[in-house]
Amino acid sequence: MLNGRKLAVVLPAYNAAKTLRATYDRIPHDIVDTVILTDDASSDATASLSESLGILTIVHDENRGYGANQKTCYRAALEAGADIVVMLHPDYQYDPRLLRAMSSLIAEGVYDAVLGSRIVGGGALKGGMPRYKYVANRLLTAAENIATGAKLSEYHTGYRAFSREVLEALPLLENSDDFVFDNQMLVQVIYFGFALGEISCPTSYHDEASSINFGRSVTYGLGCLQTALAFALAKRGLSSSPLFRKDGRKLSGA
Repeated sequence: MLNGRKLAVVLPAYNAAKTLRATYDRIPHDIVDTVILTDDASSDATASLSESLGILTIVHDENRGYGANQKTCYRAALEAGADIVVMLHPDYQYDPRLLRAMSSLIAEGVYDAVLGSRIVGGGALKGGMPRYKYVANRLLTAAENIATGAKLSEYHTGYRAFSREVLEALPLLENSDDFVFDNQMLVQVIYFGFALGEISCPTSYHDEASSINFGRSVTYGLGCLQTALAFALAKRGLSSSPLFRKDGRKLSGA
């Protein structure tokens, strides 16, 4: 626990058997109450390895997508009674040791959500991020900051911590089951007025790190721009996207 608040780490996994143990071993277990892994119908030994490590393991009977995987993770964390939930990719791209700093900012009431930013501190290119992805990240982030009025360093990190209140309030079941889920969730955090912070996060692009191909990256980028436009229209009362309705479908009501 941290400051009397129960901490859960969720691992949305797909074919992560080669990196799961290294990720798990570097989690600061002295503060973590529960580790949950959702295996999105991997073709390798991710699920069996997870179980052998003592991780609470949930297995999808078919591949549902990255967004659907997160929905399962967050629902399971809420059901486990977590007050703070950190989403960490099990591909060892992000440093698990930052869990302590990220979750502490929520436990102490400084923020409602915290991002591990690869851009703050200049760690993205140093860590091996492909240059075209870096350029796309910067352009999309600039466009989204204009649309939302926020001043984030990036919207595309996969390292995130949330309070229970955030996870219960956001209409997450209205979001995509694909990769754009990440972006939709973050824009929802901004829309509903939660306090959002960032810390510098070194990253490591390596052979086993998960990554989407160019075609899916384009689809993701277009989805981010569409989300930003929906945000701007909803803020001005010009649309009623289910992403930004308080009565939208929530995990706690599922």
